[in-house]
Amino acid sequence: MSTASATTPAGNARRLIATATLVPLLAALALWAFAWPAARTAPRDLPLGIAGPAAATAQVERQLAAHEGAFEIHHYADEAAARDAIEDRTVYGAVVVTAEGPELLTASAASPVVAQLLQQAVAAPAAADGTQVRTVDVVAAPAKDPRGAALNAGVLPLALAGIAAGAVVTSVGLRGTRAVAALAGASALVGAAAAGIMDTWLGVVTGDWWAEAGVFGLATLAVSGTVAGLAACLGTAGIGVASGVIMLLGNPFSGAPSAPQMLPEPVGAIGQWLPPGASATLLRSVAYFDGAAASGPALTLAWWAALGLAAVLLGNALRARAKSTEPAAERELVPAG
Repeated sequence: MSTASATTPAGNARRLIATATLVPLLAALALWAFAWPAARTAPRDLPLGIAGPAAATAQVERQLAAHEGAFEIHHYADEAAARDAIEDRTVYGAVVVTAEGPELLTASAASPVVAQLLQQAVAAPAAADGTQVRTVDVVAAPAKDPRGAALNAGVLPLALAGIAAGAVVTSVGLRGTRAVAALAGASALVGAAAAGIMDTWLGVVTGDWWAEAGVFGLATLAVSGTVAGLAACLGTAGIGVASGVIMLLGNPFSGAPSAPQMLPEPVGAIGQWLPPGASATLLRSVAYFDGAAASGPALTLAWWAALGLAAVLLGNALRARAKSTEPAAERELVPAG
């Protein structure tokens, strides 16, 4: 009866209306998630250093204050301290006031977009006043990827690989420890392959090879574990839920093309708590900054991976418990004699 009713004209009409409504809603959600942050890209409390005597840096601070809410100012005694802060990923750049004139320190490896923005905010106004500002790229992006396009493009494939791994492990029926082992093994292989392509072949990441492979692998495991874990607890609907969060929120909110502080609030912060954003930040730290400021994003990815794998084991245990109680319940329903 249910099959027949599902094929009636009324049932077909309901499915048509549901499809016609759902597809535009999903399209609108995707456009909002990707287009809105991109259209509102601008600095918001972007960490920036100022170095030099207070009397000499006052004019620079007034100039930067004109960009209301754009910069979070950090003060340093001299150029050496400002350089250390950039290399530690405390700030994206610094303005150093010297006897020879102002100097702008940038780090295109942290974000080519931010490095260009700082030149426009600092060097361009000074040049209009007849003051030449020397720009020094303290931590430069690799010559083979000066705009960071290749590194940014690597975030989406890692998310897709994680989603695919989690979906495949679920669809082939792997459960419990076998599923955990398969997810870990697949993620390790993805990490090695990604490092081979991005470092050995393309040369767009230039840090320690094994550390980079570990980042790629951990990023994949964080996603695949989440997908498989939700599927183990919620059924196949869990794959859709996890994939939607990663693709519709994680990727556009990652800040990989620019910086988290360039996205509308609280999008930038949310993105750093999701695997794609944490992956991009961690990869930059490992590939270009010798691991500086890597602990935060590494812990974020580790938590996602751990919780996802724990959900895989939990779902298997709940399923096994449900199956073990079914025969007992059936025996109680069978009449004696």
